[in-house]
Amino acid sequence: MSNRRTVILTIAATIGALGILTGITVLAFAAGRTARAVDTVDNRVDEIVDSVRPDGEFTRVGEVTVETITNLAELTTVEVVEYTTVEKGNDEGLLNWAVGDKIEMFAVARIGAGVDLSQLDPEDVFADPTTGRAIIRIPKAAISYVAVDNQRTHVYNRETGVFTKGDPDLERAARITAEEALVEQALADDILDTAERRAQTVLEDMLASLGYEDVTVVIADTDPTESSTP
Repeated sequence: MSNRRTVILTIAATIGALGILTGITVLAFAAGRTARAVDTVDNRVDEIVDSVRPDGEFTRVGEVTVETITNLAELTTVEVVEYTTVEKGNDEGLLNWAVGDKIEMFAVARIGAGVDLSQLDPEDVFADPTTGRAIIRIPKAAISYVAVDNQRTHVYNRETGVFTKGDPDLERAARITAEEALVEQALADDILDTAERRAQTVLEDMLASLGYEDVTVVIADTDPTESSTP
């Protein structure tokens, strides 16, 4: 830096006042050229980055596998245990090494479904001890709970670019995606129909134990008295 200042002062002293003015003009022109050149390079870099960076986030969910099905003679009449893999993050294409962010998770959850018998009203039940006939109308089944198995659910791979610390909420987002995928698959596997059939069986057995030999259990929106006549 001191050598550069010495050269500039020497040139200024040699060319005099007019030379000083000319030198300033030349330096200003050169500075302007340099600034424009830097702007051009920056713009070109931005164009290259935009051209190789894909748009948007990505989410990939693996195949959902049913592990076990357990019948429960309770409010929740059926439970399934399912697992899947979830890959979620930001795809930055060729720039993944720098600013990419990806998580891969193995998720396991227990999903219960059943019939809420607390919703029964007196008019939902028709029973005739004399004839031994009983008709009961129960609500449609619904998902009772989704319980992620935290001991078995885990992140098995996390990749972040060298210039990013990663999204701290990405794991939570992956868990939510996994839960949604598992519930969707359980519904596709007719977990609600299974729960309703199981509830019908449980109630039929219970009423039979009370002495009712002719028991009918119907699902929702059906008037039990419509079938009350033999």
